[in-house]
Amino acid sequence: MAAKRPVRRPQSFVGIAPLADERTRWTQSATGASLQALRPFSPLDSPVLFNTLAYARFLVVVFVAIWLLIERRNALLLPGLAVAGFVVFAAPSWLNLALVAPLIGLTWAMLRRTPSDARPAWFATTSAVLLGGATLHYLTLRHFHSDPLSLALRALNVPLIPGAWGRYGLWAAVLAAAVLLLRAKRIRLLFIVAASYVFYAHWDWHFLPLIWGSSTIDWWLGHRIGNTEEPRRRRAWLMATVVVNLGALGLFKYWNFGIDSARTSLDLLGVHVPDITLRLALPVGISFFTFESMSYVIDVYRRQIRPHESYLEYLGFVAFFPHLVAGPIIRPRDLLPQLAAPPSFDARAGSDGLYLIATGLLKKVAIGDTLATQLIDRIFDAPLQYSGLECYLAVVGYAIQIYCDFSGYTDIAIGSAQLLGIRFPANFNAPYKATNLADFWHRWHISLSTWLRDYLYIPLGGSRKGPGRTYINLMATMLLGGLWHGANWTFVVWGAIHGTGLAVTRWFERRRGTSAGPVRTGPLRRALSVFLTFHIVCVAWVFFRASNFHDARLMFQRMATLSTYHPNIHTLPMLMLAVGLVTHFLPQGWTSALRNSFPRLPAIAQGMALLLAALALRQMQSAEAVPFVYFQF
Repeated sequence: MAAKRPVRRPQSFVGIAPLADERTRWTQSATGASLQALRPFSPLDSPVLFNTLAYARFLVVVFVAIWLLIERRNALLLPGLAVAGFVVFAAPSWLNLALVAPLIGLTWAMLRRTPSDARPAWFATTSAVLLGGATLHYLTLRHFHSDPLSLALRALNVPLIPGAWGRYGLWAAVLAAAVLLLRAKRIRLLFIVAASYVFYAHWDWHFLPLIWGSSTIDWWLGHRIGNTEEPRRRRAWLMATVVVNLGALGLFKYWNFGIDSARTSLDLLGVHVPDITLRLALPVGISFFTFESMSYVIDVYRRQIRPHESYLEYLGFVAFFPHLVAGPIIRPRDLLPQLAAPPSFDARAGSDGLYLIATGLLKKVAIGDTLATQLIDRIFDAPLQYSGLECYLAVVGYAIQIYCDFSGYTDIAIGSAQLLGIRFPANFNAPYKATNLADFWHRWHISLSTWLRDYLYIPLGGSRKGPGRTYINLMATMLLGGLWHGANWTFVVWGAIHGTGLAVTRWFERRRGTSAGPVRTGPLRRALSVFLTFHIVCVAWVFFRASNFHDARLMFQRMATLSTYHPNIHTLPMLMLAVGLVTHFLPQGWTSALRNSFPRLPAIAQGMALLLAALALRQMQSAEAVPFVYFQF
């Protein structure tokens, strides 16, 4: 049985939410007053998890850069801002700040002579890059005893080029490339794509060719389909994208699972085969970006969209970092037009984005991580040591944890995108308020459920071929949806539970002559429907969380004892469980009113609210940044 693959945690970074770390103090030194962090930032910290200060720094840099680049001439400021960012985040001192000030001032003077939409002159661009590169080289040598390029390569775990001359030659090539890029016509979009690839490289740079290659092939296939009317050729190109994307997904995610399952079955029959499993790491986010890229080619084949002309915009669509590693799954028709449109900053959308980031972090760190580390993990790891009540609370806690964890990630992704001028569709709508499983899937991971509906359930026939075929299609869709989450039979059972529940729901709807959706009845019956649906979902969550069937069986056995002693239940996780349940079941009007009121607050009030959220995150932080659950998929 294939074990669930653990998510890689940051190796040298104690992750904190934005603003919840980096306590600073003034100290006197031989060079005068300097601002020093109690725990200095290291450029070698990786990966850039959403719940770490490294991501906050990254987002700040990207935010400042892409809004400066609304005016093309502001590209001249990027080298100086790169040096300023290094000083602020890695080597804070008044001496270094004094070194940066004239650099930015000189760049600003050259910028003022350039029209706002004009391409910077060769002399000005070269001067800005050389001055910025020389200053950065001096600072990295002084503080880290390394040149900037070697420091960056080590941060990404990329092997260093042997020999000093080789590294200096590459550094010179990088500076030359920077000059060309700063003069590029679409520098803003180039920066977004480059930042997204750097973000992905912090996980594992080896897989950059995979995401780039998948994007390039699908963009090319979309054009091949759009430029021919011959049905056989169109189908052949469509099959090519299915083979490329599902082939990559199958190789990295399902090869060893399939081989192990086949060997286990053959062993039961007395047939012994050699082990041909592969030692392959799972590329982070592969399940998401393959679905997004494949949907583009399918939409072009269906003539729902035209082949996109801009290759650069398409690379940005697939790699855009807020949704890259764990969704939401964005459709090409939703994101590509926004990348092509002229950017415009909306202060209200920016305030709403900050609100979503703050609430997402609170859900993830304060509720999800507390439940995971102080209740759920220890009980699921050794259920025999706990009572039936404690195991039941762990299951309910996991339902709240995975919701707070994943919806928190989605809130951070949506908020980050809004700060950059991009709108994402909603991905969650209080799923545990659902009155049946069909209603649940209208509320949970909406981007995945609609993708499965449009690209799997409907092509299989949907509900067009009679009741029996409808039930089969529902079951097949959810079985594959379960397998999409992970290469383990427990995920298949999770999908089977939901598929069976959806089929039963559809059968009752046919008998009543109603359509899919929430049950519209009296409050008592509705409350009972919500209660039963929630616990059916919780039964499925046991298989989703358990590493294997043995662990899942132990959880059910312990709960079946109905034992109620609870010496291992402590106040803080129970408080967070209560907070998670109560806030989830608040009337939607209340939560919408709270969210809508935040952008209307004065800037000072918004800042104070965000500061209080940061202080709460600081108090609730765990010793190590806990990865988001869906990062493993």
